[in-house]
Amino acid sequence: MDNQELLDKIEIKRAELVTIVSQNGLSSQTTIQYSQELDHLLNNYQPEKTYNRSKISC
Repeated sequence: MDNQELLDKIEIKRAELVTIVSQNGLSSQTTIQYSQELDHLLNNYQPEKTYNRSKISC
């Protein structure tokens, strides 16, 4: 998955999470699930960004 595709998925999941929070509150199981899914996407994006920075600075 390329960076843009991953960023698109992150933005979609973030928007979904905002909707879920407004409907169900912060502590609902659905909110927690969406939050964890967003965390997973962000964690996948972050190492790639770190790798690209270190590659550029070398």
